[in-house]
Amino acid sequence: MTERRHPRHGLDDALLTPLRFSLMAALGPDAEIDFATLRQLLETDDSALSKAIATLRAAGYVGVRKGYVANRPRTWLRATLSGRAAMRVHVSALQAIAGGLTTSAASESHRQDG
Repeated sequence: MTERRHPRHGLDDALLTPLRFSLMAALGPDAEIDFATLRQLLETDDSALSKAIATLRAAGYVGVRKGYVANRPRTWLRATLSGRAAMRVHVSALQAIAGGLTTSAASESHRQDG
């Protein structure tokens, strides 16, 4: 008998907050989005977004590029390859949890109780 782990073990701690998850989803596979646009899109404030970016950057999930537009500083963000891979695993785990996938023993126990 093969032992299966619950899909929650596939969740990534860096992606567990709604803001960090939403930020990674907004970046998508090939998007580079500036800080102000992300702040508006995610309906958050500068401080919360900055903290989310710091966590994701420390995990290696986002790259940050700084520059200027008309002499005004700008910050752009892009998901890294490892960030996109982590997001795919995390979303798969969420789908498995939402789909009711559990260990076969738990499923069997449920059928016997019903």
